[in-house]
Amino acid sequence: MQRTLISDTVNKINEKVTIHGWVHIVRNHGKITFLDLRDRTGLLQIVTNQVVDLKPEDVISVTGKVVTRPEKLINPRIVSGTVELQAKEITILAQADTLPFDMNKEVLDVTLPTLLDYRTLTLRHPHVNKIFRVQEAVMEGFRQAAQKLGCVEIFTPTISASATEGGAEVFKVKYYDHEAFMIQSPQLYKQMMVPVFERVYLTSHAYRAEPSVTSRHLSESIQLDCELAFVDFPELLDAVEFVGSETVNYVAKTYGDILKEYNIEAPHIPAKIPRITMREAQKIILERTGVDHTQELDLMPEDEREICKWGLEKHDSDFITITHYPTKKRSFYTMPDPANPEYSLSYDFLFRGVEILSGSQRINKHDELVSAIKDRGMNPANFKMYLQAFEYGMPPEGGFSFGLERLTMLLLGLSNVREASLFPRDMERVDFRFSDTKIKN
Repeated sequence: MQRTLISDTVNKINEKVTIHGWVHIVRNHGKITFLDLRDRTGLLQIVTNQVVDLKPEDVISVTGKVVTRPEKLINPRIVSGTVELQAKEITILAQADTLPFDMNKEVLDVTLPTLLDYRTLTLRHPHVNKIFRVQEAVMEGFRQAAQKLGCVEIFTPTISASATEGGAEVFKVKYYDHEAFMIQSPQLYKQMMVPVFERVYLTSHAYRAEPSVTSRHLSESIQLDCELAFVDFPELLDAVEFVGSETVNYVAKTYGDILKEYNIEAPHIPAKIPRITMREAQKIILERTGVDHTQELDLMPEDEREICKWGLEKHDSDFITITHYPTKKRSFYTMPDPANPEYSLSYDFLFRGVEILSGSQRINKHDELVSAIKDRGMNPANFKMYLQAFEYGMPPEGGFSFGLERLTMLLLGLSNVREASLFPRDMERVDFRFSDTKIKN
């Protein structure tokens, strides 16, 4: 008999159907047993008078009749809450071992290490896997916004001949008889594609060997990037704010119910997102808190939180654009501000207290780019393919990049970015913790 999805059972009242799924809960009441069965569309209550020996996460097939629940027993919180299935035949397709913890709670009550050590199991929990429904919506919202800007989707490599941004925080790999690097970002490759398509967007894995473990960083992350030709700095800021706000708004419209489940209110998105320079932000923070960071070369995490509070209070905005970071604190390809080269035509886009996007106007003239590479103590010969694109005509251009996991974390108010990664990588873990798998020396 053809399979029926649980969400379709509400349209099959008094019909015989077969459903497949995982046992979520077993409740024995003497001669009658109630099961909650789970498939990709939701939960369904099964009623049977058969003697069944089932455990949570057993995989079963059930054939029976769909009937309407009594009005007082309707469950509005599940997709099939108005019906139940009277089972006539139950077949076990695969058995599960005894679970290491209770999966029946609405919110999974385990520590972060346990959540990740049993990742293939904990991802099945409805409250957990909804994180990745939201993440899918982030990706779709970004894609739609980038396409509205006229961007072409491209696919770039994750192995590079050079370190994208220089520095020591790179993973070196033995590439046959040569040395190569896992990319820190797809930056160089997406710039190479600007003379080809003018406007591009992409999804890419990025790798950073940062010797620290924080709640905001991963060793392997997913970036959502745009790069646009023939734009000036104000146009770039317009694009940043458009893509950022459109992406978040798409998630809020698509999965407002999940945001409510996570006790997250709808985002505040004004018609005009506030824009201020980094130094202006530091002055505002000094006036509000008395904390003087006006000589610092970047915003501290507490500064980002405070300036976002200001943006919400003064502009009813969960977003704020911060521009003109010091040139020496930005990557070599960042264009200095012609009016004051000490500061760059760069920007961070903040959402609810955390930077979710950064970017800049790029240096597009070959000789200036070579000089910038040398000024950072790097060898232009290591950027041969990249520089080739500038030798043959690179238009004025710029772009930006999101962190997919970080934005997902912020949208749902998660406490750690690892919760927003299916299988997170950091200094202490590749699938399992190194201390548990004896990998660590």
